Amino acid sequence: MERVIGIDYGRKRTGIAQSDPLGIFASSLDCVPSAKIVDYLKNYAQTETIILFVVGYPKNLDNTPSENLKYVDAFLKNLKKAFPDIPVELEDERFTSTIAHRTMIEGGMKKSDRRIKGNADKISAVLILQSFLDRQASRKKKDIQ
Repeated sequence: MERVIGIDYGRKRTGIAQSDPLGIFASSLDCVPSAKIVDYLKNYAQTETIILFVVGYPKNLDNTPSENLKYVDAFLKNLKKAFPDIPVELEDERFTSTIAHRTMIEGGMKKSDRRIKGNADKISAVLILQSFLDRQASRKKKDIQ
């Protein structure tokens, strides 16, 4: 089945989300050590067809590059080298961590579970991917009208 993969890349951990086969909904997939993300994606690609990567792109509020940008750029080079035939889209990831923490609180997640940093990374990846999917759906709707 065809999937779009959302990625919240961090220096230590990377949150991963996947779309449903129709490309409408994003769901949490996993959180892996950043050093192992490409291998994880290669294994995933053996059972699912990845048609697009959506990677969170870190910017500051004033639209300048954030401190983490150099790490994301290095990751993007590795991703494109490992998957040269799969396109990559960049998605603004401002506020995803804050929204992820609010989501965990409002969803009733225990404080001990909220302290597991990988949980916020997975939710952030879902937010990044869902934002992209929603914008694509909105564009298609406008094209039809």
